[in-house]
Amino acid sequence: MVTDPIADFLTRVRNAQMAGHRIVEIPASNLKKRITEILYDQGYILKYKFEDDNKQGVIKIALKYDAQTKEPAIRSLERVSRPGLRQYAKPTEFKRVMNGLGIAIVSTSKGILTDKQAKAQNVGGEVLCYIC
Repeated sequence: MVTDPIADFLTRVRNAQMAGHRIVEIPASNLKKRITEILYDQGYILKYKFEDDNKQGVIKIALKYDAQTKEPAIRSLERVSRPGLRQYAKPTEFKRVMNGLGIAIVSTSKGILTDKQAKAQNVGGEVLCYIC
């Protein structure tokens, strides 16, 4: 049983990239689906597919690598808020991730958003992770 599904999601992606895999499969949930959509919209992954397996479902993510150097597009995945210590921030308190080049994923009252989207809508929330 996984006690922190977001950390499990990030770890599976991180491990697949370190191993040089093209595709990673992750058990699905609505939260993980939204994080996957944000990663795709921000250009960190090539594509994704949600598959139903008559249980929980599976998310298949095609990882993105640089064509020349074979370096992964995602340099770091860092879990911020965790079950033992939740981290909340107001829209004015969001930290800049990698000097503005990365993103923070925030769980707000308006759904799962990036830090820039949350600032634009002037909503704060729980900072789930940093990605750059």
